[in-house]
Amino acid sequence: MTIFRNLLLTAIFLFVYAVANAQLNASKAIAYCAIQADKTLKLIPADRINIPRGIAHGKKDWKFVDFKDWCSGFWPGILWYAYEGTGNVKFKVQADKFSRELTPLSMMKAFDHDLGFQIFNSFGNGYRLTKNPEYKKIILASADTLATLFNPTVGTILSWPRPVPNMDWPQHNTIIDNMINLEMLFWASKNGGRKKLYDIAVSHAKTTMKNHFRSDYTSYHAVVYNKQTGLKIKAVTHQGYADNSMWARGQSWAIYGYTMCYRETKDSVFLDFAQKVSDVYLKELPADLIPYWDFNDPAIPNAPRDASAAAVVASALLELSTFTEDKTKAKIYRKKAEQMLTSLSSAKYQSRENNSAFLLHSTGHKPNGSEIDAAIIYADYYYIEALLRLKKLQKGTSLYSNLKS
Repeated sequence: MTIFRNLLLTAIFLFVYAVANAQLNASKAIAYCAIQADKTLKLIPADRINIPRGIAHGKKDWKFVDFKDWCSGFWPGILWYAYEGTGNVKFKVQADKFSRELTPLSMMKAFDHDLGFQIFNSFGNGYRLTKNPEYKKIILASADTLATLFNPTVGTILSWPRPVPNMDWPQHNTIIDNMINLEMLFWASKNGGRKKLYDIAVSHAKTTMKNHFRSDYTSYHAVVYNKQTGLKIKAVTHQGYADNSMWARGQSWAIYGYTMCYRETKDSVFLDFAQKVSDVYLKELPADLIPYWDFNDPAIPNAPRDASAAAVVASALLELSTFTEDKTKAKIYRKKAEQMLTSLSSAKYQSRENNSAFLLHSTGHKPNGSEIDAAIIYADYYYIEALLRLKKLQKGTSLYSNLKS
């Protein structure tokens, strides 16, 4: 028994050492993503429900959704990133095709906060790479639509304008995921849109910072406000283990969101907060730096992981490392991000021959029994985004330059 335990400890040590010291070849990993994306393109159905969303555990077949699904922007975004990373025009053509399927969202009444995920990941990346003026018009119209959900009394954007369990509808609810959608408002305000869009984004970020976090800087999933007075009614964790637990993906949205807010505003309050929400996350990670779906699940170490949260955080930390004034801390963020990407790029987490996604072992909505230990499209999106960011840093170029430029 002692020999077995020693062998196990040695194996764990060697794995941790390998992760800590491996140098990831970002170009090779991007090429892998392009191969997988090409495989998925060959599986696209001919009908209107043709946007990949996820692959169930142990399966090979994608679940496809239409343009209204909150995940609809990740697939065209992946194709834009594949084009940027490889220069293959085939990906550009397909990225344009799938982005255009989302055009009706820019002309409809807002039915939730996810327009940033949908429109900015698709048309936003497309405009960045092509400067197509049609894309810009769609982004600006979508930013105005998203702004209609802003409640100035509360100070945040309404996330779910419909009944959702435990949200006290018709009171005003805001979820931490909404931080990502602010990027489209910031961009629009600087690219021909109204200055008010910038103010809405700042208000949302600061109000969320005040009400959405516990004293240790871990995030609740949702906060419910009185829509008439703006007062906070309660804070809950809708998709995590418990109201007082650290749901991994929720914390990842906070890390990414506040890093982005600092980039867009240069307000040091956001930079300081981005580091605080990052540090509490990093402190509790397992050896391979891929979190369990919720840090407080009592089933750990037998709980499912969430590769999607790791991908989001890896991408965010690469950017945060360029902002952090403490050079030692900046190096830690960069190194942790690279270690996360090294783990994600291993045989344990890459899908490879299992299916045509990029990554395995993501968890969507465990309390609802949905997308548990699955391949999920947003994990793939942030994985290839992080790889592109890493390649730019390895080349010594700006994160905001295009590899195609």
